[in-house]
Amino acid sequence: MGFEKQNLDIVLVPSGLLVMFGYHLYLLYRCLYRPHTTVIGFENNDRKAWVERIMKIDKKDVGTALAVIQSNTTAATFLCSVSLTMSSLIGAWLGSSSERIFRSELIYGDTRPSTMSIKYICLLTCFLLAFASFVQSARHFVHANFLISTPETDIPFEYVEIAVIRGSNFWSLGLRSLYFALNMLLWFFGPIPMFVSSLLMVILLHVLDTNSRPLHKHKELQRARERRSEVAHTDQVVNGRKPLVEV
Repeated sequence: MGFEKQNLDIVLVPSGLLVMFGYHLYLLYRCLYRPHTTVIGFENNDRKAWVERIMKIDKKDVGTALAVIQSNTTAATFLCSVSLTMSSLIGAWLGSSSERIFRSELIYGDTRPSTMSIKYICLLTCFLLAFASFVQSARHFVHANFLISTPETDIPFEYVEIAVIRGSNFWSLGLRSLYFALNMLLWFFGPIPMFVSSLLMVILLHVLDTNSRPLHKHKELQRARERRSEVAHTDQVVNGRKPLVEV
């Protein structure tokens, strides 16, 4: 029995997904333990400095900061709507009676109805994950908006920092889900385009995600870190326990 074209999906599709997942696990490791080597860590460092400066200005002058947060919220909401719309279209497409779409003889791969259903479900899952990620991103940006605009508050700037960083992280997760959705979409044209796009996308993402510039040591941010370090050390010495503030 020879190698049939249906078997290409069994080999190339898992290989393409393995390449994508492997790269993103590697990227996650770098973000957690070597953030200075990633663009995500580079941008988060600047966001922390931005939040600290914004929280020190007078509340009547935070209009620019609120506009920045609002622009991020609007972008997240827009992509959330796009993801939900695509999910609805795929759901309607999956439930339609048209089964000959993407089943042409020109497509070199498995075009059986069961395989086509798996393709639809995988693509739908990617868009639903993107939708959920952008919703969470908008939620955290809205929360940061409330914290920044609160008058006469003594809220630590770390709270705003956490909200902004989490909103940005969910934004990145939503974009990654859309990248996976692109690969799933190309799978409809055969396992070969899907596998090739996975390789090309990983190469491109590696170039875009890698940061070679040193992190800028913002003066205010550096002094704040030193103060937190001193407080943590004092708390540990006086109370003889683990400090409440992790540095």
